[in-house]
Parts: sequence; structure tokens; C-alpha cells
Amino acid sequence: MTQQGVSWIDKLIWSWAPESFKEAGESIVKNFWLHWFPAKVSRRSLAFNYSFWLGTISAVLFAILGVTGVLLMFLYVPSVERAYPTMKDLDYVVAYGWLLRGVHRMAAHLMVAFVFFHMVRVFYTAAYKKSPTGGSRPLNWIVGVLLLVVTLALSYSGYLLPWDQLAYWAMVIGSNVAKSVPILGKKIQFLLIGGTEIGQATLIRFYVLHCVFLPLIALTLIVYHMWRIRKDGGLACMDQMVLKSEKERVESVGSKTYSLLGITRGMEVNVLTSARAEEENLIPSAPNLAKRILWVTLFTMFVTMVLAILVRMPLEAPANSAVAPNPAKAPWYFLWLQELIADTTIRLGRFTINGGFVGGVLIPGVLALWLALWPFLDKSSPQAAGVWFPRERLRQNVVFTLIVLGILVLLFIGGICRGPNWDFYWPWQPWPELPMHF
Repeated sequence: MTQQGVSWIDKLIWSWAPESFKEAGESIVKNFWLHWFPAKVSRRSLAFNYSFWLGTISAVLFAILGVTGVLLMFLYVPSVERAYPTMKDLDYVVAYGWLLRGVHRMAAHLMVAFVFFHMVRVFYTAAYKKSPTGGSRPLNWIVGVLLLVVTLALSYSGYLLPWDQLAYWAMVIGSNVAKSVPILGKKIQFLLIGGTEIGQATLIRFYVLHCVFLPLIALTLIVYHMWRIRKDGGLACMDQMVLKSEKERVESVGSKTYSLLGITRGMEVNVLTSARAEEENLIPSAPNLAKRILWVTLFTMFVTMVLAILVRMPLEAPANSAVAPNPAKAPWYFLWLQELIADTTIRLGRFTINGGFVGGVLIPGVLALWLALWPFLDKSSPQAAGVWFPRERLRQNVVFTLIVLGILVLLFIGGICRGPNWDFYWPWQPWPELPMHF
């Protein structure tokens, strides 16, 4: 038994039908899984059209990746000789192995997309601004940016493990980008691939990163991110309720209220006004929040499973350093960088601008730094926090939208319009047949 008289088993099981608000609040505070959440939440924060539950969906996808990843570890052999055959066994020998692999890979793709969408939603609603009640939302925004980077690293490190042509040449592209860094490029490449060429050391290195270090970093950041949300007063839409209550409190201070006991000045009226506002806007987390989390979890699992069944995951020929596919492309979420590298590689006579460094390191690094520092540069008023597209943030929302659209355009060009020799082809144009290069 704990100091509060509740065993650890009781913390895992809680009442789904609390008989009172007090019991509902205690079920949140004492429960192991729901201690991140307050006893009451605002109706607005539970609405789908505010957050679209993108953060919860991302967390559920991470959980799916964790469960399926552990199961795949029993079947996968991190060896350049056996990695590819084990992937074939998953697809054609192991019962429902193709589904297990498909769910894992589909969840990885979806997590990259939804973490990005979540970041976009937070920016448009200015949910990174400091809460009127205090807290460190700018710090939590930086944690979110780090989570996006770690999510991309997780997906990329797993992309190499099948050891097919897609994986191998994606690693070649990544190592060449690392090599393009001035002065330290070759050392970074050596550290990344574990030697002077891509081989067994590279596979082991990325296997350990993918299965141990990156998941632990991601889990730590997710736990802190969720805990920080509660410490900062909940979702940013709660700020509007707080600001409204403060406005009503200020307006009531100078007023006079006549009662049977004489004239009172503000205090009792403020308390009643604040309490009435809270009663109108707040509802118990149990079972309202728990039910919504359950539905979002089940829906995310269902959609991931259906997509894994309908969209079979590709597996190209075994990795071969002597046969280069034309074109060799990075994973879809890095295609905008690959296109940017091609666009920033400029040759002027004997002088060449290194697109690998400019488009693959410098520009994305500047964008990541700009995102991390933006909460400290945004000078909009607190009234803009938790509101979709407020007028006073029009200019910065337009700039952010143009950047997002630019990335999407580069993704489309790199994924659809680039053919052999990285030449441009419209989607309806056929690619010429070229001989394989050995």
C-alpha cells in the first residue's frame, strides 16, 4: 500500500462511472495512466475542431511502433547476409508477418506526418505563447521541435534495416550529405556509417540507434511534453477562459453590490463570477477525457491496420553497391531536402556551390533554429493564444504557410517529377528506359 492507502494495482484500475465529481477527480490523480491530466478540462480542449487530437494520435502511433517493433526484433537478424532474407520470411513465411511489418512501417510514415501536422496546428493557434497563469510553453514548443527531429531520425534509421536497394541508396544519399559539411564532414560521415564504407558496421549502428537510443529519447521527450502541458495550464485554448475571467474580475472590482447586509465591493462577486465561469466551461476529466482518448486510440489503430492491409510495403532487390538505381531517392519525407540539394548545387565555371551543405544542412538547420526561437520572437498579444488565425498574427501565419507550401511543392517535385539522372518530367510524361550502371 502507498502512503495514500492505494496499492499500485489499484492505480492501474479505475472507475469508468464515477458517482461524484470528487470521485472523478481522485480517479485522475491516483491513476497511473491518467496522472498527466487535471481533474477537470475545458469543453473547448476536448473539441475535435480545435486540436484535431493530433498529439494524441502521434502518441498512439508511437505506442504501435513500440509494440510491433519489439515483436519484429524476435524475427529480424541485423546482418548484411541475413537482414534481407528475414524480411522475405516476414512477407512470405511467418504467419501474418507481412501484416506485422506493414503495420510497423505504416505507423512510422503516419507518425512523421502527424507530428508535422501537430506542429503546424500549434503554430497556427499560437499555442507556444506563455500562459497567463505562468508556465513554460515556449520550452515545450522547443521540446516539440526536438520530437519532430527525433521522429525523422527514428523513421530514417528504420528505413535502412531491410537492407534492400531503397535502404542502401538512401543511406548513400544521407552519408554524402553528412560528408558535405565543411571541415568536419568526413569525420561525421565516418561516425555515421561506422567506417569508410557502408556495410555491417553501418547496419549494426543504425539497428542499435533505431531500437534503443532513439526510442528512449523519444519516450523521454513525449513524457515530459505531456507533463509540461498540464504544468502550463492545459491546452492554449484554456487561456481564453482565464483571460475572460480576469476581465470580468477587473470590471467587477469598482462596482457596488447591495445586499441585505449592506454594500460589498467586488470580492464576493468576483469569486462567484469566476466560479460560475469555471462551472460553465469545465467538465470532469473522468470519464469524458478518458472516453475520447479511448476512441482516438481505437480509431488510430483501426486506420493504421486498414492502410497496412491495403498498401503493401515495398521491398526492392537486395542491397547492391555495384548497381545504382536511377534515380536514387531518399525516403519521401526527405525528398524535399534532396530536391533542395539539387536546386542549390550551382556550377559557375570552376566554382561549385555545394548543394549538399546548403540544401541538406544549412537551410534545414536555419529553419529548425527559426522554429525553436519563434516563441521568443512572436510579439503578438496573449489574446492570440489558442485562437485559429487571429488577425494580428496574419503576417507570420502567411510566412509560415508559404514555407510549408514550399516544402510540399519540393516534396511533389522530388517524388513525382524527378526521373532518370534527376531530370524533370511532368507526371504524365513517360521516363526513358536507360541501361543499368554497374
